[in-house]
Amino acid sequence: MIRTPAVAHQFYPGEAEVLRELLTRLIGRRAADQPGQPARAVVMPHAGYVFSGRVAGETVAQVEVPEDVIVLGPNHHGLGAPAALMSSGSWAMPMGEVQINAELAGLIRRHGPEIVDDEQAHRAEHSLEVLLPFLQFCQPGLRIVPLCLARLSPADCRLVGQALAAAIEDFSRPVLLAASTDMSHYESRSAATAKDHLAIERVLALDPEGLYRTVAEQQISMCGVIPTVITLMAALQLGATEAELVRYSDSGEASGDTAQVVGYAGFVIR
Repeated sequence: MIRTPAVAHQFYPGEAEVLRELLTRLIGRRAADQPGQPARAVVMPHAGYVFSGRVAGETVAQVEVPEDVIVLGPNHHGLGAPAALMSSGSWAMPMGEVQINAELAGLIRRHGPEIVDDEQAHRAEHSLEVLLPFLQFCQPGLRIVPLCLARLSPADCRLVGQALAAAIEDFSRPVLLAASTDMSHYESRSAATAKDHLAIERVLALDPEGLYRTVAEQQISMCGVIPTVITLMAALQLGATEAELVRYSDSGEASGDTAQVVGYAGFVIR
């Protein structure tokens, strides 16, 4: 299957050169001859680039993007399996086709029977697609394994995280985990900032169970909490020791409306 873009010309420019020029501005210092540092994982927002592009760009600029990236995003549409993988084919993107790494996807399926092949979950989902141009800009040879995630229990998150870590260990080549999430949705700037920093504290503490619990108890509308929890669990199993908040922002910086904002945070996990 070749997946065609669902949100090009909406969330980001659909013309290759226009997109490349925008990414050059958003990523800033990052160029092919200025690699970032190796990392276990990144957490990046997935709104329209006018709103969250600066946070995403500054985050990816901090890391060395290897050829192989597992991209984890929330399932906004409710279609498909709870843990839906695409294990073959490619994604057609404005700056060129991105191949799915079938070998790495096969390892994930072998270690995680709860992770199933399901293209339906990916066809209209924007949360993974919006991250790809940033990753592709930094790594022209990008290969991905896309994983779309619905609501899972903490125990199920743990199983998926363990499967990803085991697959990466078996793969024996560098792999970056990239979790896709926005933070609070449609709250005042003051309310969103207060709630989001409760979640941010748990990420910085490398506390995935605490993040899951805090988001539920405080009713934080962090759409990608499940991908973020799983990414933290996998990164910890792979030896992660620290997390850094690169930038926190909200949609009001672009729109001027601070009465109802969406929050955005970018993290690097090493």
